[in-house]
Amino acid sequence: MQKWVSELLAWFNSEQRDMPWRDDVQPYKTLVSEVMLQQTQVVTVIPYFNRFIDAFPTIQELANADLQQVLKLWEGLGYYSRARNLQKAAKFVCEDLQGVFPSTYKALMELPGVGPYIAAAIISIAFDTPVPVVDGNVLRVFTRYWGIDDDIRDAKVRKTLFDRLTPYIESSRDPSSFNQGIMELGALICSPKSPDCSVCPIREECYANAHS
Repeated sequence: MQKWVSELLAWFNSEQRDMPWRDDVQPYKTLVSEVMLQQTQVVTVIPYFNRFIDAFPTIQELANADLQQVLKLWEGLGYYSRARNLQKAAKFVCEDLQGVFPSTYKALMELPGVGPYIAAAIISIAFDTPVPVVDGNVLRVFTRYWGIDDDIRDAKVRKTLFDRLTPYIESSRDPSSFNQGIMELGALICSPKSPDCSVCPIREECYANAHS
């Protein structure tokens, strides 16, 4: 295992924030949390997540729910297509897959509203399968870490990081903590405007830190 990987895992295991979806890891709860977290901060999502899971504790109950009740619980989060797609995904699992949650990266991407990022998050966090997540935080952290100057909005950069991170997550033996650790690092330390490199657990080999 690469040194930076072990340092990242150690940091995450000691410094991770308390989030309700981390207390009881299930594919359904991971799906709900990741959909809510799209374009929304963690501190905002937590009370919505708790109310949503209280109302729909299982994917079957979400699938059977009245859409207006789902949208009412979503009120204030915005981007209501997320809520509609979330219920469509629940219906797809319950009706088309006989209630069996998809357990492969490819199958997860067949769910309504689930793309490469959410699929990678679910498969790594809930199924411990080594598929790297590449979201905005990950793009920022590793273009800095590896000194990649290309525009992070370019799909080629996303593909490059996915490919480069794959062997590292495979060697980590903890895909869930690996992906969540990078996302946490981007959220707490390697921020867009004022990264705090002095406390970064992987600063030793970071290109941006060495050239700042």
